[in-house]
Amino acid sequence: MKLILVESPTKSNTIQKFLGEDYKVLASYGHVRDLPEKSLGVDIEHNFEPKYVILPKAKKRVAELNSETKKATEVILATDEDREGEAIAWHLTQALSLGNPKHEIRNPKQNLKMKRIVFHEITENAIKEALKNPRGINMRLVDAQQARRILDRLVGYKLSPFLWKKVAKGLSAGRVQSVAVRLVVEREREILNFKPEEYWAITARLKTLDENKFEAQLIKIEEKKLEKFSITNKEAADEIVSDLDGAAWRVLKIEKKETRRQPLPPFTTSTLQQTAWAWFGFGAKQTMLLAQQLYETGLITYMRTDSFNLSKESIAAAFEKIKKDFGNNYLAMTPRIYKTKSKTAQEAHEAIRPTAPDKNPETLKEKLMPQQYKLYDLIWRRFIASQMSNAIFEATGVDILAKKPGNNYTFRAKGNVLRFDGFLKVYPQKLTETSLPALKEKEDLELKELMPTQHFTEPPPRYNEASLIKALEEYGIGRPSTYAPTMATIQTRRYVIKDDQKRLNPTDIGILVSDILVKHFPEIVDIKFTAHMEENLDKIAGGEKEWRPVIKEFWEPFKKNLDKKSLELSKEKIATEKTELKCPECGKDLVIRMSRYGKFYACSGFPNCKYTAPLTEDKKEDLGHCHKCDTGQIIKRRTKKGRTFWGCSNWPKCDYATWENPKKNELKEIDE
Repeated sequence: MKLILVESPTKSNTIQKFLGEDYKVLASYGHVRDLPEKSLGVDIEHNFEPKYVILPKAKKRVAELNSETKKATEVILATDEDREGEAIAWHLTQALSLGNPKHEIRNPKQNLKMKRIVFHEITENAIKEALKNPRGINMRLVDAQQARRILDRLVGYKLSPFLWKKVAKGLSAGRVQSVAVRLVVEREREILNFKPEEYWAITARLKTLDENKFEAQLIKIEEKKLEKFSITNKEAADEIVSDLDGAAWRVLKIEKKETRRQPLPPFTTSTLQQTAWAWFGFGAKQTMLLAQQLYETGLITYMRTDSFNLSKESIAAAFEKIKKDFGNNYLAMTPRIYKTKSKTAQEAHEAIRPTAPDKNPETLKEKLMPQQYKLYDLIWRRFIASQMSNAIFEATGVDILAKKPGNNYTFRAKGNVLRFDGFLKVYPQKLTETSLPALKEKEDLELKELMPTQHFTEPPPRYNEASLIKALEEYGIGRPSTYAPTMATIQTRRYVIKDDQKRLNPTDIGILVSDILVKHFPEIVDIKFTAHMEENLDKIAGGEKEWRPVIKEFWEPFKKNLDKKSLELSKEKIATEKTELKCPECGKDLVIRMSRYGKFYACSGFPNCKYTAPLTEDKKEDLGHCHKCDTGQIIKRRTKKGRTFWGCSNWPKCDYATWENPKKNELKEIDE
């Protein structure tokens, strides 16, 4: 019997269906070994040697697998093809005593019992082809994963306790998560410091002699082209409108041209997360969970990838499908080959695509959960569209002269009409089509109305998960496997929370921690430095660098700075704000301190006096007095999970609380 080991039971069940009784496919249920939870697990004094242990939750499974491997004639490791999957395969060789895999990459025949196979998709052909071409463990990928794990452990295990002592318990820091929080904090400050600038636009509503109406924008006065801020106030706009009174309007010039829009490339991990957010409101974690389910049931290729590459077979299948369903006019002239701009993309991997392009998603609708179907349909459409013909538009530009003695004003009307849908037939996008009436040069027009419109520049929007992932990718921070966990971590730690529009807002504690790291540990949150570390990890994976020197290069200056800051900084210096208030219990000064859940009042006499009180979030808003104790004021607060409620300022002496805003609704008493 030949034993195949994979990560999940879903994956094992799918592969088992393709193979006969000679094979048995079992799941490890993810990682079986890792660094210990309650100690550093890295021997800093001996070249950063990791001390791996079998995870408590995996001990029973390891024992079961160990028993099965002893019965097997061959043990075939079929974990995922990326660094994480390669590391799981390596850890299995260690936990199950399958031999020394370090030689396997050079000569897989050295260990006849243990083999490694990889594949991009879980289909019968892919699995059987992989079984014909086994290889050994790729220790370069394993080393890259080890380096990332050890770097993250060193930062987390050493810097987090610093934050516990100097700020509040329960905080954490991390190479990627801390940069992500910094981006959210800096965007919030951009918004708060933003000063709107006023500008005006002037629109003419015009009519042809046969009663066709359309609009045109003022673009030029005499020979001077108008820029965005050429008209900066109402007085200037009104002066132009007044000067145009009695002007003669005539078509000056008409230009028509054909424009073509190309389809987007097939999905990578980050673009799938961004698009699933835009189309369905799926968070990054949710998208990756659904994608993994589709992958493990054999419906899509591997979902963690930064490559646009497509196999020749998949492109051929797409061409056949397009030709059959839509006709030759919808085929691209030649197969479309997409190249990523990322220097670190693994071109040997494929983009995310359906494994059976010839099947319409509707045939699977009854077999999939609604959210699974939505994501699969999106992936199928994006892939098929990537090999279709361009969409063709007719763009029309009409210059209109408003002539008056002494002044000429030029307005422009724009039209854009879809003439051939091409790939849009399969992958619809938001389009703004504008039709203009049939016009002729030198044709006279009638002015119906002049409309001056006031505008203000707007601040950049807060990040949502999709736009933050896009920013991280553009900066070269993180990789396909890290985006979703990073989004989850910064929210679980309550460094950021989502508002009603699902945009990311930094919390008080998120801002404080980010500011501390920027000031005292700049390398941890420096975008270029973090991107450089990612490049080093890629070089380890490519065999260009050894992992231990990379760790050492980071660790030595980091440890020196950490030791220095631990001595220099006190909690009072970085996480306490003075107030003019007095403690109602002992009379000492009240200060504002920080917990992981936000700011609160505390007695400066702590630990002798343990008085604390919630900090009112909005002192200007009069929410009335407490209906229960009749002495406290109603204040806005948050639960530990971030949900807003309103409670008495005398808490904990008075436990009155309500979920409802007293400004809008009657108060309803609740038990918190």
